[in-house]
Amino acid sequence: MKIDVVIIWVDANDVEWRKEKAKWKNENILDSKVDDSEKRYRDWENLKYVFRGIDKFMPWVNKVHLVTCGHIPEWLNLECSKLNFVKHSDYMPQKYLPTFNSNAIELNLHRINELEEHFIYFNDDMFTIKKVEEKDFFVNGMPCESAILNIITPSFDNVVSKIWFNDWAVINRNFDKTTSIKENISKWINVKYGKEVLRTLMLMQWKNFSGFKFTHIPTSMLKSTLNEVWTKEYDVLDKTSLNKFRSPENNSQYLIKDWQLAKGTFYPRNVNFGKVFNVNNENINSVCESIVKQKYKMICVNDTDDIDDFEKTKNMINSAFDKIFPEKSCFER
Repeated sequence: MKIDVVIIWVDANDVEWRKEKAKWKNENILDSKVDDSEKRYRDWENLKYVFRGIDKFMPWVNKVHLVTCGHIPEWLNLECSKLNFVKHSDYMPQKYLPTFNSNAIELNLHRINELEEHFIYFNDDMFTIKKVEEKDFFVNGMPCESAILNIITPSFDNVVSKIWFNDWAVINRNFDKTTSIKENISKWINVKYGKEVLRTLMLMQWKNFSGFKFTHIPTSMLKSTLNEVWTKEYDVLDKTSLNKFRSPENNSQYLIKDWQLAKGTFYPRNVNFGKVFNVNNENINSVCESIVKQKYKMICVNDTDDIDDFEKTKNMINSAFDKIFPEKSCFER
C-alpha cells in the first residue's frame, strides 16, 4: 500500500497575487461575512519544517504533492523524486479558477494526477515532530481516526462553525446515525478514546449526528471517498468550488473525514495522537517548549488574532523548529 501526502500552500507575500485577490473580491463578493481575514493567508515562513518532518519521521511516504496557485518556495527542490509540484490549474476544473477558497482547493484534491488511493492531507501549519508509522494513519486499508461525537453551539459571527453545520447536514442526509454506530459499535466505543467515550455515550440518544470532535491535525483520506461524495452530493460540492472565497455557505474537507466516520470506513486511533496549538500571546513559550522537547508526534501551530507581535512570535516558533530540524530535507535545494 502506497501512502501519499498532500499539502496546500500560498505565498501571501506575492504582490501580484494580492492584487488579483483584491480584484476578484471587489468584483464577486457581495456577502460581507466572507472569511478573508489576514490570518487565513499570512506566511509563517516555516513550510520547510513541514517537509523536514516528513523527510525525517515519515520516510515511508511514497510522494508529497505540494499544491499552490503556482507559487514555488524559493528553497524547493523541484527535482526531488518524492515531490509532485501541482498548480490549481493542473487538477481543478477551469470554471473554479482562480480560487482563493481553501475549501474549494481541498474538495477537489482527488483530481490530482498520480495521487494514490491512500493519502494524508496536511495544512501548511501541521508538523511531524516525532517518528510515526504507516499504521498511525491506515490499518487494513482504512483511515485511522478518533470517532467521538460532539456538539458545537452555532456562532453567527464564526464562518467555520457555519461550515461545519453544512457538513453535518450532508452527513445526516446520507446516513442514519443509529445504524452507523450500531454497525460499528466497537469503533465508536473504544478504549483508545479514554474518557471522551462518555461524550459519545451521552449523545448517542440524539436522533441525528450533532457533530464530531474537532481534531485539527493531518487527516487520513481515501481518494475513493472524495469521488463518492462528489457522486452523491455534486451540487453541494460544486457550489462550494464555485465560491472564490471561503464563505458561510461552503462545505469543507472535514465532510470527507466525517463521511468516513459515518460510513464506518475507519480504524480507531488514540485521541491523543496529535496536539493543536492556537497560538496567542500567553501560550507561545509553551508551544516552543513542546516543539523542542518533541512532546507530541504531530502538532498544528494554528494562527489566531490574539498575537500582538507576529514577527516576534513567528521567529520564536521557527527557532524552536530549527533546533529539531537543523538539516535540510531532500525536498530542499
